Amino acid sequence: MAVLAPERTDAGDPPGPPPRAPRRLPLPRPRVDRTPPLPGDRLLSWVLAGVLGVLTLVSRLVGIGYPDTLLFDEAYYPPEAHDLLTWGHEYNRGYTFIVHPPLGKWFIAAGEGLFGYDSFGWRFPSAVAGAVSVVVLVRLARRLTGSTLLGVVAGLLLALDGFQFTVSRIGLLDVFLQVLVLGAVACLVVDRDRVRARVRASLPVPATGFRLGPRGWRIAAGFLFGCACSVKWSGLYFLAFFAVLSLFWDRAAWRAAGVPRPTATALRRGLPGATWALAAVPVLTYLASFTGWFLGETAQGRWWAQRNPETAVPWVPDALRSWWHMHVEWWGFHNGLSTPHPWESGPWTWLVNGRPILLWNPQGLTDESGAQVIRYILMVGTPTLWLAFAPALVWLLWRIVARRDPASVLVAVAVAAGWGTWFLNPERTMFAFYTAPVLPFFVLAVTLVLQDVLGRPGAAPGRRTVGLAAVSGYVAVVAGTFAFFYPVLAGRPLPHAEWLLRMWFPSWF
Repeated sequence: MAVLAPERTDAGDPPGPPPRAPRRLPLPRPRVDRTPPLPGDRLLSWVLAGVLGVLTLVSRLVGIGYPDTLLFDEAYYPPEAHDLLTWGHEYNRGYTFIVHPPLGKWFIAAGEGLFGYDSFGWRFPSAVAGAVSVVVLVRLARRLTGSTLLGVVAGLLLALDGFQFTVSRIGLLDVFLQVLVLGAVACLVVDRDRVRARVRASLPVPATGFRLGPRGWRIAAGFLFGCACSVKWSGLYFLAFFAVLSLFWDRAAWRAAGVPRPTATALRRGLPGATWALAAVPVLTYLASFTGWFLGETAQGRWWAQRNPETAVPWVPDALRSWWHMHVEWWGFHNGLSTPHPWESGPWTWLVNGRPILLWNPQGLTDESGAQVIRYILMVGTPTLWLAFAPALVWLLWRIVARRDPASVLVAVAVAAGWGTWFLNPERTMFAFYTAPVLPFFVLAVTLVLQDVLGRPGAAPGRRTVGLAAVSGYVAVVAGTFAFFYPVLAGRPLPHAEWLLRMWFPSWF
């Protein structure tokens, strides 16, 4: 018996809406090279960077000799630099313990050799290094953003930073670490862009890629990273983090070219050269910086192996055993340093100027009328710039997640290497000037935010005008803040009331 279908009762009704498709999260943006092309104003960009660098140098040199005495850790480095000039190595007097490689002190020694063993002589190289950092940052920001304007903005923000100003006017090692790390990263970025251009120019690319040959910019980066480690060991973190990032850049270049196995191709075509450029070259550079130590007769720890023959290894020269033992002692010192200090600070406070460093505060100064005068030198960042660092990092994360922005990835890697690694040993005694090598990358983070404020070049004219006004206004605010704090950055005499206006937080006293 046949089963009849039920009679339809909606024959005359209009058809209903089509069934709604299930909602899905938007797919991430395609993984392609979104690095903007360089603008065509090559000569103008160099002129602007050079002019800004000269102005920065002049601003650092004015009054740099005051005070004509050793400030803070200048108690160590200028005398050790003077030993390098005298002996070719740091002389072991028995009551001092040298804990850093010699290259940074060689830079200070160059100033002492040119201008004499005085405050101007041992601070002059720091001023040069600080000015060069500004120039390099202009070039790096221009390449990352595709905008000469934004490159100049980044350099100008760094030049107007109070911390950068003071660290460029004192004979410490950290400003040399800064310029070397920044230069090494800039060289790696140029190498990245050159490799991408070569791969694109060779399309279609064989399935296994092709040999890229010697990569001079990557070798230069390895040399500069080696120099950075020869100033302070914290340069090693930047070397390790960016060595890995450079391999990911190679993988991205092969993937964009359609290579079916980009990871294997990057390892095959890039890893051998990277091992040489970013491992062997830095090690050789680091060893070369100890030439004076190896040749010296009175260097610290030079003859430890001969005095401890029971540690001898047949195939290891005594000089290398002594050198290695000295490094083991250094590691123990740095890893276990926990002596309380009135101006110490943790890395969680650095982004907000939580505990800047007082470098100079002579007592009993008065003016002609007998009123109190204060000549403060405080190593403090320009607040309107530094208080933007944390929000800029949050915006950076959004750019990475939403846009897969390569410039933001670079800054995030640098911040992880130069700031995040200090959280690994929170019990260690630390100081705010440890931020010197990562400071340009914090400034880059702010610059990337300003890039979004400015708007894209193809945006409506009104949008760009408003964006340019906002960017210019912010830079003007930073410049005004720097000018306001200048007296307590350079040790200019101030009445007590004027000085008190510049002490914004209790931790600055």
